[in-house]
Amino acid sequence: MNPVYFVGAGPGDPDLITVRGMRCLAEADVVVWAGSLIPAAVLRYVRPGAAVYDSAGLDREEIARVLIEAARAGKRAVRLSSGDPSLYGAISELMALLDEAGVPYEVVPGVSSFLAAAARLKKEYTLPGVSQALIVSRIAGRTPVPEKEGLAALARHGTAMCLFLSVHLVEEVAAALAAGYPPETPVAVLEKVTWPEERVIRCSLEELAATVRKAGVAKTALILAGDFLTAQGEPSRLYDPGFKHTYRIQRSEARSRRSENKRSEVRGQKSEVRK
Repeated sequence: MNPVYFVGAGPGDPDLITVRGMRCLAEADVVVWAGSLIPAAVLRYVRPGAAVYDSAGLDREEIARVLIEAARAGKRAVRLSSGDPSLYGAISELMALLDEAGVPYEVVPGVSSFLAAAARLKKEYTLPGVSQALIVSRIAGRTPVPEKEGLAALARHGTAMCLFLSVHLVEEVAAALAAGYPPETPVAVLEKVTWPEERVIRCSLEELAATVRKAGVAKTALILAGDFLTAQGEPSRLYDPGFKHTYRIQRSEARSRRSENKRSEVRGQKSEVRK
């Protein structure tokens, strides 16, 4: 029996799917894709003749049934998730159903949209001297959040923050972030990052709610907050000329050996000349 493949489609741009993910799609007989979250252009890697199902109109059991029936029939099946399946991909519940059915599966990671967002902004979440941690979370909505992971509590860390699935509750987001970040904290909202219709909105935390509502952003957007968005940061210690580590020491020693060998060779040549 072929395993079912849970494949991360990447943030949207078809070029940002992994090579392995592309191969899984090319070899698939059955593909179940999240049509409301993934651009149709990603399906260009699916071979002609493969059965393609849009999961937007399917529930959990219906998706699992398609995958299980395909696997039992000896077919190659792919569940195509947006971004990376491990982040808000709802794959655990499908895995449980496949386990019950005795169907094997594998997970193929993808490029998450929070990584694409940093790339688009040309920013580093872990900026030396500014932030060395990144919180990836969401505000509580119809899907609850554990009490200890409430957004206001997380905001008190003051570190780099990326919020999924929260822009439709932007007023609540702004109020929660204000529990830990000052009003002037820089914020970026990226709608459909890497899609053709991508939009990037920059503002301060105190302007966040009004700016988002005016722009009409209501879904498929990330909210990034933190000083990493504008701060310069400090140079990395790792690449400082005075910072020693194993590889740099080895390289320095190798250069010294080469220099000494060269000097010995020159001394030998001079001795031959004198003779």
